[in-house]
Amino acid sequence: MPVMSTRPPIAAVVAALGLCLILLVGAEDGSGRSYVAAVYEHFVYLNPKPHVPLSRAAALEHMKKNLDVYEAQAALAAGKGAQIIVFPEDGIHGFNFSRSSIAGYLEAIPDPQKENWNPCTEPGRHAHTEVLQRLSCMARRHRLFLVANMAALQPCSVTFDLTCPPDGRWQFNTDVVFRSDGLLVARYHKYNLYFENAFDKPPSSELVTFDTPFAGTFGVLTCFDILFHDPTVTLLNKGVRQLVYPTAWMNQLPLLATVQFQWAFSRGANVSVLGANIRSDPLGMTGSGIFSPDTALYHHARAGELEAGKLLVGRLPVLDPSWLQDRGAMERGGLGDGGTEPPPGSEALSGVGGTGGVGGVGVWSSSVTDSFCLPKEEGCQRTAPSSSPLPPNLFHSSMMYDQFAFKLLLDSEGELTVCDGSFCCRLQYRRSPLEGSKELYALGAFAGTHVVNGRYALQVCALVRCSGTVDRSCGQEVEEADTKMDFLLEGKFSTQHVYPSVVVSQVVLERPDAVERSADGRVVMRHSGTTAGLVTACLYGRMYDQDGA
Repeated sequence: MPVMSTRPPIAAVVAALGLCLILLVGAEDGSGRSYVAAVYEHFVYLNPKPHVPLSRAAALEHMKKNLDVYEAQAALAAGKGAQIIVFPEDGIHGFNFSRSSIAGYLEAIPDPQKENWNPCTEPGRHAHTEVLQRLSCMARRHRLFLVANMAALQPCSVTFDLTCPPDGRWQFNTDVVFRSDGLLVARYHKYNLYFENAFDKPPSSELVTFDTPFAGTFGVLTCFDILFHDPTVTLLNKGVRQLVYPTAWMNQLPLLATVQFQWAFSRGANVSVLGANIRSDPLGMTGSGIFSPDTALYHHARAGELEAGKLLVGRLPVLDPSWLQDRGAMERGGLGDGGTEPPPGSEALSGVGGTGGVGGVGVWSSSVTDSFCLPKEEGCQRTAPSSSPLPPNLFHSSMMYDQFAFKLLLDSEGELTVCDGSFCCRLQYRRSPLEGSKELYALGAFAGTHVVNGRYALQVCALVRCSGTVDRSCGQEVEEADTKMDFLLEGKFSTQHVYPSVVVSQVVLERPDAVERSADGRVVMRHSGTTAGLVTACLYGRMYDQDGA
């Protein structure tokens, strides 16, 4: 990642921190069990010369600035009733380091599966663990489960371990989790690195989970991991339905804006995601949220906003089925036991919060009564468009470095199909007439392997607003739109891993009216009545089994 400038004056930062948005989502599943979570989008204090090695003392002084912010936000979250807080990837040390220049920031982190250690109450057991001690005491002081990301080292033998780096140590991008009494309960080494010269890829993928008394089991993953089978899908296959997710994600519309994909993944995988991102305008980093399949509380900074941190606190349903079964007969109590009463001083909101959106219930629906439907479908009362079939205006354009097959939407309503090889996407649409509007839209299809900045196999159907008025502008990044759209988007996928999203102007998320999946792989997303102009509607399919092809 490129070098970034340092932070604004401390007075401006403190003022911004005092204005952090605190919202609460009122969300329960059928059991009435819920808990309160917090995520913090952090504007990190950076080392202005990350390629120059620092002494341990200088590195600690740098990290203390970020940890002081963490301390303040943990206190605020606890005051709003949060039981768990997630901080972002790279939030303590920053980024742009080389393997040698990050040395002063590294700490050896014991394996919690092999050793019970509370760094706050037993600081002398392991030397040079000042960051671990600070985080442990933070969790203990505010009685929170706390998830943070830090730089770790692990000695190895170049003589006996052929995978050991030549300098005799592994350097890992690492998430740590502390219990509310300060006990270190989980350690996860990021498996899918993204241009991280300071860190090593672990020899094998780890499956890391931790248990809580208020919501059962959570799985741990970091940033780029969410796009890959290991560890993410493997965790899901083990029955994990709640994820903590530190990230340093660079937004990339029209398909992979941070909050767009976090909620799409939550919905498509039927899991909750507690996602905490970095805030950096030069790198396009923003977007954090508390997501369940049915509800979302999120923040996506808009142009011109002060570059500062943002705290979100929200209630969401427990999804761990084993915990719900075990606790179902117990008396429902306060927040510490998954109770449903809002914390003192908080307001309960339903549906989607943060920058906007709408709420609802259910993710995958087997049958839908909808005002927007295909004319040929049984029970559809809408009259079919009277215009003649659209011309075969097929063209190709790059979208996020992949060559999509596109067709333009040339009328106010219609139906069209576009195919990339044997993979086809179908759209029926009706858009609101805008006097004099020149906004251009296209339906795109892609089936193949993405090979730029990562390699992974995809099948994607996407309805996108083009950035200009010519076809070659389709697929470029756009955040604003005026055209409202009712649509039905369909694809027949060769994977069960399909992640649906609808994004409207200013990167506001909307919940589709329905997403239906059939046994033969057909996925249909319907939506009508967008609250603002449509930016993109996407069915993002991941072909994990073809990643090695």
